[in-house]
Amino acid sequence: MESLNSCLLVATLVYVGLVLYMRFGWYRTGLSIARTIETSLKKVSVLIAARNEEDNIGRTLDCLVAQSYPKEFLEVIVIDDHSTDLTAEIVRSYQNQGVRLLQLDEGDKLNSYKKLAIAKAIDMSSGDIIMTTDADCRMGANWVKTVVDYMEHGGFEMVSSPVAYHEEKSLFERLQTLEFLYLIGLGASGIGNGVPTTCNGANLAYRKETFYRVGGFKGIDDLASGDDELLLHKVSEEAAHHIGFCRSEEAIVYTEAKPTLASFISQRKRWASKSTKYKDKRIVALGVVIWLFNLALLWGTVHFFYMLPVFDWVFALCVGLKVAVEFIFLLPITQFVRRTELLRYLPFLSFAHALYLVYIGVAGNMGKYDWKGRTVK
Repeated sequence: MESLNSCLLVATLVYVGLVLYMRFGWYRTGLSIARTIETSLKKVSVLIAARNEEDNIGRTLDCLVAQSYPKEFLEVIVIDDHSTDLTAEIVRSYQNQGVRLLQLDEGDKLNSYKKLAIAKAIDMSSGDIIMTTDADCRMGANWVKTVVDYMEHGGFEMVSSPVAYHEEKSLFERLQTLEFLYLIGLGASGIGNGVPTTCNGANLAYRKETFYRVGGFKGIDDLASGDDELLLHKVSEEAAHHIGFCRSEEAIVYTEAKPTLASFISQRKRWASKSTKYKDKRIVALGVVIWLFNLALLWGTVHFFYMLPVFDWVFALCVGLKVAVEFIFLLPITQFVRRTELLRYLPFLSFAHALYLVYIGVAGNMGKYDWKGRTVK
C-alpha cells in the first residue's frame, strides 16, 4: 500500500507541474501585436468538407456569406464527400453568393476522404490563406477578419483558433463542453509554450505556400483523421514559433457536442488514432505521462474503496490536487468563453475524464471505428 501511495503521489505531482506549465502557456497566446505598417489584404479561401450535412450546412453558409471580410477577397469552397442527402443541392443554392461546390467522385475505397477533399480544394482555391471549418459550425461576422489580421500582423504560417460547444441539451453535453474546453486549452497552451501539440480543424488557418512546402498530407494520408493535428506537427517541425493561437472572442467557432455516449466514444477514438503518427517525442512523452497518471488514479480508486473503512489520506490528497489544478487551468479558459458556470461539474468530470482517457488511450490505437457511415482506421 505504501509503495502504491508513493507512486500515485509522485505521478500526481508530475501531473500538477505539467498542468501549471500549460496554464502558463495559455497566457502567452493571443498577445496583441502592435500594428506598425499597413498590410495589403490577402485572398482567403474557406474550405468545408461535408458529408450528409443537410441539417447543418445552410446555417454554416449563412455565417460565412455574412462575413465582414471584403467579398472580393473571400471565397468559400464546400467539398461534398459522396453525400446521399440534399447537401449538394443546398450548397448550390448559395452559388450566387460566392460559394463554390466541389463533389468527390472516387471509385476506389479510401481511408481518408477528408484529407483528399481538402487537398483537392486547396489545389482549386485562389486564396493565399486557407481556413478550414466544419459543416456544423457557427461563427461571428468578424471571424475571418480577426484570424487573418492576427496571422498577418504576427507573421504566422499557421493559426489555431478556439472552438467551443454551445446549445447543450443535456447534462452529458454540458460535461462534454467543459472537457472540450480543457482540450482546447491544452492545444492553445502548447502553442504558447512553443511546443504545438494539438489543434482543431473546425477553426484552423494556414498559408497555402506552407501547406505545399511541408508536402501537404503526404505521409499522413493513410489515417482517416489528422487533417488538422498531424498537419500542425509537420509545420511545427520547420516553424514551431511561427504557429499562433488567436485568443480572441471574435475568433471563436461554435459547434455542438455529441448527443450520445456511443457517438462521443467514436469521435474520441478517431482523435486518439492520430497518436500513432506522432514524431515529436515530447508530445508522445506528455501523452504517456498523462495516461499513466490517470491509470494510477483509477487503480488508487479501486484500492481506496477496497481499504474502507480505513481512510486513505494520500489518495484523497491526490484527488484533491488533481481537481484543484484543473480548476486553476480551466478558470481563465471558461472565463474567456463566458462559461464559468460549467466549473461546478469539475469534481465529477475529473474522475470520469480519467476513466475514459485510460480506455480511449488503448481503444483509439486498436482496430477500426465508424465515422460518417464508414468504417475506417
